[in-house]
Amino acid sequence: MLTTENPETRDRPLSQIIPTSQTWTWRGHQIKYSVTGKGKPLVLIHGFGASIGHWKKNIPVWAEAGYQVFAIDLLGFGGSAKPALGYSLELWEELLKDFHQEFVQHPAIFIGNSIGALLALMVVTNSPEIAIGAVLLNAAGGLNHRPEELNLPLQLVMGAFAKLVSSEVTGKFVFNQVRKKRNIRNSLRQVYRNHQAIDDDLVDMLYQPSCDEGAQKVFASILTAPAGPRTADLLAKLEKPLLVLWGDADPWTPINGAKVYEEAGKNKDIQLIPIPNTGHCPHDDRPEIVNALVIHWLQKLVR
Repeated sequence: MLTTENPETRDRPLSQIIPTSQTWTWRGHQIKYSVTGKGKPLVLIHGFGASIGHWKKNIPVWAEAGYQVFAIDLLGFGGSAKPALGYSLELWEELLKDFHQEFVQHPAIFIGNSIGALLALMVVTNSPEIAIGAVLLNAAGGLNHRPEELNLPLQLVMGAFAKLVSSEVTGKFVFNQVRKKRNIRNSLRQVYRNHQAIDDDLVDMLYQPSCDEGAQKVFASILTAPAGPRTADLLAKLEKPLLVLWGDADPWTPINGAKVYEEAGKNKDIQLIPIPNTGHCPHDDRPEIVNALVIHWLQKLVR
């Protein structure tokens, strides 16, 4: 197993160390990742538009607690390549399995936020041999809304927006409006309850990858991608334990979406914990709560 060390910070506490990023070539595309610490492996999977940097308040704490923490920028996001292709949850699932085979090589705990949480559930369900369990943070129900989940007016609005973003004529203009820093900050203020966490570093972490060549086409491809597998179908096959953490003030994936986990927990090893006054990204919104809950669960799970 790999351990990344920076000679200049080797003697400093892990909580003061920023993980050193590396690159890996997957199917001809550059993938950014980081490895920090030693111990049982954790694999962190970010949500839509985010990257490794979204885990900066968690990686050092979990590494210091005795885990080897792997984090990856999914293809199309962060510092990874942004090729024009058909994006899907299944594509990223293949990336994660190949990443595990290449670097992790031992059963791991997969930890994800939003679509990253859904990916973590997919990996531990479909490939239980590489997993110990998973931690899901405000898990998305799909990469996109399914048509039956939206009323007709909203279906028409979403369809029109997807066409505008995908268009060679209007796509760049619309994308440039979406990615403006003030609009990113306004979106964050909707989904974070702890507004002190919304600093310039967070805004830049989301903004900078949008400047990369190909970012607009990635955005358009994801907006028109299939929703992916249904949570209930995955949970029906689940063999591994889950810790499900859910910010109860999330307007994007409201906590009523946790009911499917609560129901499955009657027959499965699933612990569901709501986090009060917390939004869509609990690990960054209330990191001190999430870090402690994850470590407590891991200590019982991993002996």
